[in-house]
Amino acid sequence: MGCFDVAAIHTRPVEQLILKALARRDYRPSNLPQLLGALGAPRERLPELEAALEKLARHGKILRTKGDRYILAREADLVAGIIRINRQGKGFLQPDEPALQEIVVPESATSTALHGDRVLVRRDAPQGKGRPGELTGTVVRILERKRAEIVGTLQRSKQFLFVIPDDPRIPHDIYVPEPRDVGRTVLMGEKVVVELHEWTSRHTNPEGVIIEALGMPDAEGVDMLSVLRNYHLPLHFPREVLQAADDIARSRSDSRATPEDCQGRVDCRAHSVITIDPDDAKDFDDAICLERQGAQWKLWVHIADVSHYVSPGSALDEEARVRGNSTYLVDRVIPMLPEALSNGLCSLHPDVDRLTKCAEFLLTDDGQVVKTNFYSAVIRSKRRFTYKQAFAVLQRRPAADPVEQMLHRCHELAQKLRRARFKAGSLELDFPETKIRLDDHGKVIALERVENDASHQLIEEFMLLANEAVAARLTAQRRPSVYRVHEAPNPLRLLDFRESVLSHRIPCGNLTQRGEVQKLLLRLKAHPVGQALKIGFLKSLMRARYAIEPLGHYGLAKNNYTHFTSPIRRYADLIVHRSLFERAKSSPQELAQAAAHISETERNSSDAERDSKEVKLFAYLNAQLKSGRLETYAGLVIDVRNFGFFIDVPTLGLSGLVHLSSMEDDFYVFEPARNHLIGRRTRRIIKMGDTVEAQIAKVDTFKKQADFRLAARREMKPKNPPRPPSRTFQAMPARPAIPTSSGRRGGGNRRRQR
Repeated sequence: MGCFDVAAIHTRPVEQLILKALARRDYRPSNLPQLLGALGAPRERLPELEAALEKLARHGKILRTKGDRYILAREADLVAGIIRINRQGKGFLQPDEPALQEIVVPESATSTALHGDRVLVRRDAPQGKGRPGELTGTVVRILERKRAEIVGTLQRSKQFLFVIPDDPRIPHDIYVPEPRDVGRTVLMGEKVVVELHEWTSRHTNPEGVIIEALGMPDAEGVDMLSVLRNYHLPLHFPREVLQAADDIARSRSDSRATPEDCQGRVDCRAHSVITIDPDDAKDFDDAICLERQGAQWKLWVHIADVSHYVSPGSALDEEARVRGNSTYLVDRVIPMLPEALSNGLCSLHPDVDRLTKCAEFLLTDDGQVVKTNFYSAVIRSKRRFTYKQAFAVLQRRPAADPVEQMLHRCHELAQKLRRARFKAGSLELDFPETKIRLDDHGKVIALERVENDASHQLIEEFMLLANEAVAARLTAQRRPSVYRVHEAPNPLRLLDFRESVLSHRIPCGNLTQRGEVQKLLLRLKAHPVGQALKIGFLKSLMRARYAIEPLGHYGLAKNNYTHFTSPIRRYADLIVHRSLFERAKSSPQELAQAAAHISETERNSSDAERDSKEVKLFAYLNAQLKSGRLETYAGLVIDVRNFGFFIDVPTLGLSGLVHLSSMEDDFYVFEPARNHLIGRRTRRIIKMGDTVEAQIAKVDTFKKQADFRLAARREMKPKNPPRPPSRTFQAMPARPAIPTSSGRRGGGNRRRQR
């Protein structure tokens, strides 16, 4: 192997030089002294080289073979990455190298990997265990545990204590000794936090030690505390972060922008600026204004200027980066920024001066963008609308109120933008959501459906317009930044979904062609089993994430897309603001690390939000079972098996199984050729797309599953199935979080994924 430039060892990172050396065509597996000589490094650099090799091996980039010789991991068909494990135990490796294909890891090959761990996977030979075109592999090493602490329920057998994990993706109970040093006696059945010991074999249960007792599951607040601990969500800000936010707020009289803050900004305080948000929102990070200028529209999209108050490298910035985003649990918000900023100085409240970053558009009458401009501004919002209030205004004729008249004009323009977007290939993937209302003691008092109505669409289209325009400007000016990307789905998954559609005799073309996907979604919208099948399509999609390359957005059919419109609750948007307005000097490596980190924090928050809803819903359903007062729900049959059928209950926002053993009106037989159940005596048929009336039958809080049974015979007509299926599908592969809107929080989580 030839020698490197001797000066390089002093000017470039050692890890980078090692990887370059090992990738050379003439490289032969070398030991430490040989590598030292090949790199042209002096003998005194040996400890540094040894540490670098150890670090690269620990991260799965290189492998130490027999004889202490080093090679690249990929030359041994080893791939490092993050493993995601579904509730059935199947793993999916997302390689560290973006260019590499996802690797499927069978349940028997996951070793001791837990969901979210960084692992090293050995790829199987082509056409090995998987289907044609699918890569499979086996976990050979755990590189880094995502978490060392697990939340679960303490139980006792005759011989030992064990903890049943709350996360159903952890299939093993955890053995623990008698609790010590937790401050009190721990009762059986309590929720506890376990610190895992090293776990090396999947053939033995993991072991750990209880480090915190949270309380009995039905005690007030314990359910949410368990979620907080399980996902490592912080309850408080560090003192220095709170102090920094308070100092900034106190320096502004009544938390208002000062004349010094407003210097050099475009003054938009006379404009009819409004905000539209959920009724319980406190952080208003976007506002809009629209004026008619002859045959054209002038649109201002104002976004809270968080970057004016949060400087790079400050305590506020470091904490916001670590958190990555705000987390919206069912009973509280875990904010990215302290309240003095998130709900105070940065929030675009009405009748106070606020600083913004503005995206200004000049558009033709049919919604085509003629000109775009970006600048710092100061506004004074004229009115705060909730979605319900805005929708009520749009449902009636325009009043004499100029602000309401503007709202109608905004709706008119937004619908033109929406039609143009779908014509350009965007996919309609939105689902209504269930909003859970709680009383002061954390008990469910109401379940509300949140529809993607005209008021949501109005804001959504303007935010999408701004996000795309910012991405285009960043790309054109070649400014390093982060982008919101959504890659095209794996063709194999699309093929599986297509076969499922065809089995229901629904016409379906080549789904690798966007036009065919749009046609199919329209057919499914009108078909009795359409909403059930749409879940299958969502499962075939990739998850949206952040990256430093503008890889495009499949769901929105956009070549350039980023997140610009929610800097109060997303660190990605703060990065983008700095890139666009301040020419931030972060290196590509730093931005790539930030993109990977905020993608992970977003996923963690999404899982926590889902779990917080589930624990409240399961407690609500358990209360029905204990009281004997069972409510009846409309359920859509979404899958039929030989042991029963699964229904989606939109009112609850979850899915569950109706087992054949619970059906007392007849003996039902599964006919696989027709994929339906038929009663021997009544000849009653149950198939996908049918609507039934059901009541809760059983709740398994450990497996996070709900079983239903049919209510007394009074079946609803199948021609009006509830729409659409909810986001949670137990006992089947979990529905992926997919891009369903502009990334704006509106009534639920819908807007966070795009």
